[in-house]
Amino acid sequence: MSQAQSAGGGDRAAGVGAPVGMLMTDLYQFTMAQVYFERGMHAEAVFDLFVRTLPRTRNFLLSVGLAQALEYLQAFRFDAAEIDYLAGLGLFSRAFLDYLATLRFTGSVLAMPEGTPFFAGEPIVRVTAPLIEAQLIESRLLNLMHLQTLIASKAARFVLIAAGRRLVDFGMRRAHGAEAALYGARAAYLAGFDSTATVQAGERFGVPLSGTMAHSFIEAHISEEDAFRSFVDASSRPTTLLLDTYDCERAARRVVQLVRERRAAGRPERVGAVRIDSGDLARAARNVRQILDQGDCGAIQIVLSGGLDEQQLQRMLEAGTPVDAFGVGTDLMVSQDTPALDMAYKLASYGGEPRRKRSPGKATLPGRKQVYRLRAASGEFLRDCIGLQGELLEGEALLQPVMHAGRCSMALASLADARRHCQQQLGRLPPVLRRLEAARTDATQGSGPYPVQVSGRLLELAAEFDARDRAE
Repeated sequence: MSQAQSAGGGDRAAGVGAPVGMLMTDLYQFTMAQVYFERGMHAEAVFDLFVRTLPRTRNFLLSVGLAQALEYLQAFRFDAAEIDYLAGLGLFSRAFLDYLATLRFTGSVLAMPEGTPFFAGEPIVRVTAPLIEAQLIESRLLNLMHLQTLIASKAARFVLIAAGRRLVDFGMRRAHGAEAALYGARAAYLAGFDSTATVQAGERFGVPLSGTMAHSFIEAHISEEDAFRSFVDASSRPTTLLLDTYDCERAARRVVQLVRERRAAGRPERVGAVRIDSGDLARAARNVRQILDQGDCGAIQIVLSGGLDEQQLQRMLEAGTPVDAFGVGTDLMVSQDTPALDMAYKLASYGGEPRRKRSPGKATLPGRKQVYRLRAASGEFLRDCIGLQGELLEGEALLQPVMHAGRCSMALASLADARRHCQQQLGRLPPVLRRLEAARTDATQGSGPYPVQVSGRLLELAAEFDARDRAE
């Protein structure tokens, strides 16, 4: 048992739905910060947040989560209970704890706008702050940015393949906790999903809500016809009926009969769509489409769901499956093919001097960096270059100032605006990157389907740092 466990174990329970506080971090952030404090290491530090390599199944990533990251930084402060808990661990001096009690984030942040595509090695957030502040925020900042970047990047693949068909997030129940479900729904919507079944995402972020019914609703009624009829009667707007509880084609015929009954009675039809959630979805959709069309119900749409991934969507659409919308759950919300990114937050400068890590396979670039993106006249991305801040390089500077002296320095884009920005940016990706198939890029050589170069001046700075380090 560790010293922290033995000193601070106890029965201090977070409780269901307890808010995330300043203790949501790694222990070593505090132990390092105490050494910095005791040695008077308060000089300015620059940290870069980036992804080292693209996963095999990703041709690009989307930077998402900045809004929540900035909320965290603006609210950065320890309450009395958190200081008391740290004191009870027996690891920290009273002077250091008193310092933490008054600490606020006073730094500056540059970041790519939410919804911006990025590539391996490119900083998406650059933090400049006194060393202790910049160090203490590392774990939670990564936690916030990683989740939404991961889910949005997965969602974008569905969006590009769906080619305008509606996409609904059904993933809450399989998400890794409430925060993951909430922020995952936001990320999916920003990346282009049309709605979510997660009600709190509607309440918190204004994400449009969408829902149908469960098989239990059908089973709870004396008959399928009775279930359909009662659901439609209770609906104030066109709703969606679930077909595959018993027999999908028989259920489709019952939907046709219900619509005919309501027409004959002069009542609103109120059946906007039907959903199929199991079996051979493509075959079932073709059969159901035929039944609905022959029954003069051609306006009723078909929604497919049930363990879908983007490859299944692609196969069904290439085969001409009649489908108007997809409900996507587990595969989206846990990013099942790529459940994690190699995201890092590394020191690039301290006290005005460049710093860099030289570990094999994890080397970083020193200094205050900027990412420059060159576009064709059509707007299509041509290449990126990672350079030093202030270098005269071709292209648009992607890192924009969003926080100064601990406060937001510009109005963040609304979720709707970030979503529009994302759709515009996805449309500017080279076609080879919009496909599901892997398109490898060698960022170090600037080659491949999408080149990411490193400026000569930045490479020189890295070489100068290495020469000094070897000479010590």
